[in-house]
Amino acid sequence: MKGLPNMGNLMKKAQQLQEKMAKVQEELGGKTVETSAGGGMVTVVANGKQEIVSIKIDPEVIDANDVEMLEDLVLAAVNDALYQARQMVSEEMTKLTGGIKIPGLM
Repeated sequence: MKGLPNMGNLMKKAQQLQEKMAKVQEELGGKTVETSAGGGMVTVVANGKQEIVSIKIDPEVIDANDVEMLEDLVLAAVNDALYQARQMVSEEMTKLTGGIKIPGLM
């Protein structure tokens, strides 16, 4: 049967791709992106696992009379950090897959 050897080769390549993806995902856990809001008043760092690693708030932006502004700055910085982390993951996976969209990976 001519088709079976090709299927075996395809399965081997799929396993190799899976191993490479696991390695890339592990490496991405060590890579970070940093973003800020309010002209640097709030800085957020996220990693490739899309986890927030740190949040720094400039004491000058802390105002008990304007908590809403601080909340907005933190929210904006966190959302941007997570967006950048997703972009970083997407770029790395695109390099790995050669641009082929694999459902559930990106």
